[in-house]
Parts: sequence; C-alpha cells; structure tokens
Amino acid sequence: MRLGVLDVGSNTVHLLVMDAHPGARPLPAHSHKAELRLAELLDADGAVSAHGIERLVTIVGDAVHTAEEKGCEEVLPFATSAVRDASNADAVLRTVKEQTGVDLTVLTGEEEARLTFLAARRWFGWSAGKLLLLDIGGGSLEVAYGIDEEPDAAVSLPLGAGRLTAGWLPGDPPDPADVKALRRHVRAQIARTVGEFARFGKPDHVVATSKTFKQLARMAGAPGSGEGQYVQRVLSRTSLEGWVSKLSAMTVEQRCALPGVSAGRARQLLAGALVAEGAMDLFGVAEVEVCPWALREGVILRCLDHLPE
Repeated sequence: MRLGVLDVGSNTVHLLVMDAHPGARPLPAHSHKAELRLAELLDADGAVSAHGIERLVTIVGDAVHTAEEKGCEEVLPFATSAVRDASNADAVLRTVKEQTGVDLTVLTGEEEARLTFLAARRWFGWSAGKLLLLDIGGGSLEVAYGIDEEPDAAVSLPLGAGRLTAGWLPGDPPDPADVKALRRHVRAQIARTVGEFARFGKPDHVVATSKTFKQLARMAGAPGSGEGQYVQRVLSRTSLEGWVSKLSAMTVEQRCALPGVSAGRARQLLAGALVAEGAMDLFGVAEVEVCPWALREGVILRCLDHLPE
C-alpha cells in the first residue's frame, strides 16, 4: 500500500510518500517539503500568529493535494513540539481541520522519542545491541535508550535548534556572551536527565537522527547525500567541538557556504551544534552514527505493525 506521512514540525511541513506493507522495508516514493518555521512564528504569549496559522493551512492543503495526486491510500498526519507547545494549540488544530479536513495528531515529546527509536532499531537491527538515540529537531531534543524496540527510557527536552536560536542568539554573528549563556543553559538541561539513562549501563551503539546531525556530520567530512542511504556517516565529538568554535564566529551567510548546509538551516546550525556537543559530552559519547530513518519512518512502521493480518 502507498502511505503518506504528514509531519508538521518546527521547521518544515514534510509529506513523505512511501510504498509499504507489513514485513517489508518501506520504500520512499515521493517527498514534498515546505519551510514554515512555526517555532519562529509565535507571539509574545507563545501563540502561533494569525499569519502562521494561515500559512500552515495553505501548506497542509497543498500537501494533501500532493498525497492524492501520488495515490496515497492513507495519510498519517501529526504535529510535534511547535504546535504542542503553542498556547493556542487547540485553535490551530481546529482551524486546520475546518479548512483542510486534516485532523492532526499532536505527539508528546516522549512519543516522538519512542517512535524515532523504533525507526533506528529497525534500521540497525538487533545486532546493534543497546541503542542510545539522540534527535535534535527545531523545537526539542529527544533522547531514548534501550535494547528492544520499545526504549527503556525516553525523554524530550525543549532544546530544539530553532527554538534556541530565536530565544538566545539574536546576533549575526552571535555575541560571544550569548553563545556562552546558551551553552550553559543547554548543558544544565541535559544534565538533569543523564542519571535516568546512566542506570541502564553503557550503550553498545549511539545513533543520531535529524537534519541537524546530518549537516554537522557532512561538515565534518561525512559522505554527502549523493552517496546514498547505505554509506556509513559518523560524527566524532572531537570534530564537533572544533566546529562549534568556528560556527560561533561565522555569519549566517558564511555558514551557507559550508558543505551540506542549506540556507534555511544555516541560522540555527550553531544552536544545534551546541546541543549536539552538550549531549555527546554529558552522555560520554565519543562518536555517533547518523541514522537515515527517523520519526516519519517510525510513524509508518508503527502503523504497519498494527494492520490486521
């Protein structure tokens, strides 16, 4: 069957069309993406602005039309932290449903972490042993750990690259004092959760998902997307630490010239790097392997698992 996953995230609205059936690997058939940056369209009270809602409705409507054109039998629509944390989330969801017919499911942060962990487990398999997963989105950081398909521990922290950039790094290039303050904030937040994971012992394999980690790995010399999904891509903490200091001194325009960095993500790359560095350091991780599958694939896999025999 052909399924569509409609992901309303903090940075983009992404429709991923996949051909899938139980027991088989889902195969991507089409990708439709539009930048929205909901995390940056909040007013002083934390509500999505009228302009933001209007743009969201338009983009979701376009995605639904694309799903129909591509022959999707079903679309699985969900929203993550930007909608979840908005003070007018109910009004946003109601307007989207009234004007597009799409009933967005708002995932909790823990659900995000668990579904992304499922995708990583299926990608790497049982031989990977105990997995530690790190995922940096636009609005939140998810961490999960476990030896099965359901993690033993899963948390979500408000440390997304877009959220932190908007709230902490207004300058271009950023003020060194702002960078230092953000680094301290990130590490304090992550440190609160380390003990919850440490009791399970050292992981056998540490994996990272999300566009942020993919771009950081590419900057550090990992193969580009043109090499395909199955090429191993790793990011070492040593390499990342060197890049954090470089990114801190760069303007957005200068970051755009780096390999693998898109113009839409360049502004928030430093905040993402600070989160990645803090997580790897505090969890004692020397190296992460980038996983091609993440939340969207996890949503499809969970759907397939619950189809009748």
